Amino acid sequence: MNAFKRRLTPLALAAAALVATTAAAAPALAAGAPAVHAAAATQSAVPIGASGLNTAALDAAVGLHPGDRAGGQLARVSTPDQIWRGSSSDAFTGRPISPDAHFHVGSISKAFEATVALQLAANGKLDLDQTVQHYLPGLLPDSYQPITVRQLLNHTSGLPDMQAGILNPTADQLIAEHLDYFTLDDVIHSSLHPADGSTPPLHFTPGSKQEYSSLGYRIAAKIIEQVTGNSFGDEVTSRVIRPLHLNHTSVPEGDTRIPRPALHGYVIDSTGRPVDVSEQGDDATAIISTAPDLDRFISALFSGRLLAPERLNEMFAAPLDSAGNPLRYADGSDCDTGPAKGTACYGAGLKSVTLPDGTVLWGKTGHDIGYASGVFATRDLKLRTVYAVGTSTADNGGSPAVANRLITALLTPPQATTPAR
Repeated sequence: MNAFKRRLTPLALAAAALVATTAAAAPALAAGAPAVHAAAATQSAVPIGASGLNTAALDAAVGLHPGDRAGGQLARVSTPDQIWRGSSSDAFTGRPISPDAHFHVGSISKAFEATVALQLAANGKLDLDQTVQHYLPGLLPDSYQPITVRQLLNHTSGLPDMQAGILNPTADQLIAEHLDYFTLDDVIHSSLHPADGSTPPLHFTPGSKQEYSSLGYRIAAKIIEQVTGNSFGDEVTSRVIRPLHLNHTSVPEGDTRIPRPALHGYVIDSTGRPVDVSEQGDDATAIISTAPDLDRFISALFSGRLLAPERLNEMFAAPLDSAGNPLRYADGSDCDTGPAKGTACYGAGLKSVTLPDGTVLWGKTGHDIGYASGVFATRDLKLRTVYAVGTSTADNGGSPAVANRLITALLTPPQATTPAR
């Protein structure tokens, strides 16, 4: 893990192409749960894919284009009637990339983690309204107000930024530390107790705003370990990976190897040389997967195979304030498009994105050194999409160009064939 990764916030699947329109349509939640709102799941009059996927446009979208800053990329789009899969060649080796190649999923792991936490809540092993201070006494500074597990999961904790490794590293420093492995304790301690001896303040009163927090999810993972007695990796494997037969998904827990075939990620060093960083240490919550496995995961999640409806709804619901209005997002770095600009767009582990035609997608983006990826679907699973980019830059923030092109391709109906005369 590295400081570059920590300062990223997951952005919209195709932020430049989106016109977000979030509507208040809160599903029923378990008794006693706080008020929430959810983006409307209503699809457009003629939803994406109704006339079939434009496979030619998708093929063109996944290819490498000038300015992509990518070493290679792959994507998968599914409807009830079609599956399209495509990939580019590796920009540096020229080798073809398998559409089913393995890659580091980055913060997509938060969707797996939230699923585990909600399963534990359903089983009575975890109280989402109980505090971090209860589960992990002494972990947070005494000056911090109580923070609940639910606030960790829906990004309303107000926790400070995550800190570990080199702060604002150069490309060469990223390369030098890409094999380093950080435990949950490493990340949490260095974030809450920096080397200068200061106590970083909360960004806001817990529950009063929303702000994406990777530190919150590291603390939630620590709580999962505390209440189960098992490692984060063991819980994700036993509760999600193994039951769904995600045979190409793993929690490496410090194993730097990546299975083959692999999508390779690169960082360009100070001499202009591309350095392959696909083997990396990362931290205890890291996950490696493939496009087919992520498609299977989101399909199983949305169809209720992993969570009962009252718990699943928490993943699709963004929090409300005490007056019943959508919480504000803390700044302009995220949740920043459309009529709902500035209000919360995250539920527990998932984010809502509305396409220009009105289609609402739910899912998660992810970033790791050398990687940018995303998995999104409509709630009815009539459209599912996964993309992954092996980057060629030390700054892979934001929505990759291929994601924008995929959205354009999805909104482009296939050309009608002209009957032979």
